[in-house]
Amino acid sequence: MPIDPKIALSAQLPSREFAWTPSDVQLYQLGLGAGTRWTDPAELRYLDDREPQVLPTFATVAATVHETEPPRVSFPGVEIDLAKVVHGHQEVEVHRPIPAAGKATKVSRIAEVWDKGSAAVIVQEHTVTGSDGAPLWTERSSIFAKGEGGFGGERGPSTKSELPDRAPDFDVTTPTLPQQALLYRMSGDRNPLHSDPEFARAAGFPAPILHGLCSYGIVCKTATDTVLDSDAGRVIGFRARFAGVLYPGETIRTRIWRQDDDVLTIAATVVERDDAPVLGDVSLRIRPA
Repeated sequence: MPIDPKIALSAQLPSREFAWTPSDVQLYQLGLGAGTRWTDPAELRYLDDREPQVLPTFATVAATVHETEPPRVSFPGVEIDLAKVVHGHQEVEVHRPIPAAGKATKVSRIAEVWDKGSAAVIVQEHTVTGSDGAPLWTERSSIFAKGEGGFGGERGPSTKSELPDRAPDFDVTTPTLPQQALLYRMSGDRNPLHSDPEFARAAGFPAPILHGLCSYGIVCKTATDTVLDSDAGRVIGFRARFAGVLYPGETIRTRIWRQDDDVLTIAATVVERDDAPVLGDVSLRIRPA
């Protein structure tokens, strides 16, 4: 059986040591579209050669930025074909601004396994500590494995939230490039769903789709630029549910509501497809100025 929750939830996953450089940060942020305003000093802070400011979403690639092989969904009690997997949700909490270069240790665990009937949801939690022993960030993410449910587990909670019943405070459009996924994958996510047309068709898509984590990073950057004057150090948490697909070359519409001084509520949709959803249940938490 591909999923055995009793084994998965009790398993100890190996820790991982990794490092990153300013060039890794620059490449990741170029993959999100940084540099579009190529003469704007605030924009160029993302691409400084020595001390680029780091979006908190870099946490999602920091440990794998140098990998060149497709990822595997293989853990104790979990063995799933990559073609059946889509990202469910992602959240990052940074305990201090991520430095432009560093070394860290990542400790991971399978936090939850839910049985949705036609699919399984697997939630992982990662705790990252810097070389100085102090916490850097915590991640939680889930994957949605089609056809892998029905193993008799609990269904799990529903976390869908409602958008404010008023016009957004900000409404921004961000075009993506036809080659956006090919550029973003250079930061370590080599899943062929985002680069191989035949693999994408076998997975049920007419063409390769943009990485959900690329859309995730683009929307975080858009909100940071729009509301926080491009000051990535003020973002302390970012969460989103992957609600739909985006094809490279399409345009993301980001609507942003101020909930209070330290939280933004966000919705991201596709302009070219009548505002079809891309990200839902999006929230960004802000460090006081």
